[in-house]
Amino acid sequence: MSDGFAMELCGNKAAWQIVPDGVTSIDLDRVGQVIQDAGYTVGIQTRLCWTFSGPCDLTLYPSGKLLVKTENKELAADVAEQHVTVWSQA
Repeated sequence: MSDGFAMELCGNKAAWQIVPDGVTSIDLDRVGQVIQDAGYTVGIQTRLCWTFSGPCDLTLYPSGKLLVKTENKELAADVAEQHVTVWSQA
């Protein structure tokens, strides 16, 4: 746990789920563009989720949840902080 979000290790121990506090929905188009502007490349774009590749792979959901695919906890925490303070606020 950290200020502003919950960060949970997924069952396969190769990904982290980031759940921003107080966020129940986001505009995928807007947040997706902000993530692209941060240097990630978009993969899939549907109304159910967007995927990105970059320093780690990401899956963004309309609820605001973000799946960070990395075993590196520090990288996941850095991405979570960026998601909560910048990306999900777009």
